[in-house]
Amino acid sequence: MWVRSEYAGELAVLSAWFAALLPWNVSYVGDVLGGSALFVRFPFFQVRFLFDTAFGPPVRFLTLPAALDLQRGNPIELAYQVWAAGAVVVALAVGLSVAYYLAEDRLDATLDPVRLMGGLLALGGVVFAVAVVLLATRGFGGIPVPVGVVLMLALAGSLLGVERT
Repeated sequence: MWVRSEYAGELAVLSAWFAALLPWNVSYVGDVLGGSALFVRFPFFQVRFLFDTAFGPPVRFLTLPAALDLQRGNPIELAYQVWAAGAVVVALAVGLSVAYYLAEDRLDATLDPVRLMGGLLALGGVVFAVAVVLLATRGFGGIPVPVGVVLMLALAGSLLGVERT
């Protein structure tokens, strides 16, 4: 246990926002149209950086629905659909964090929002981990780095393991 029980609620709220704002996956692909690409995937959007290629703009921002639409019919479409499921879980965690911030006493009296947040983050981490595996095994190529997945699972473990008083 590395968080004191009196700060568990604050950690739960901040953890949801970390999960929403940090990339769950960073992928470097070394052979894209004669150049290379870096994909930074956040729960609700993606940023693509192209290097040494004249194809498309060097930086492209895509919302999750636009990215999902772009992959429709491609082998990695399932990975993007799983990503969308993970985004729903993170959105639920953010919604819980707002409710917990606004009505802490009421939520503490009816349920354990810290453990619920830990469960949501654990579920989100697992779903995003499945998306990383699907990206790596369905022909996307490149080197995936599951930055947010590791962080989400670590925060989930901390929240689920805190001793509440």
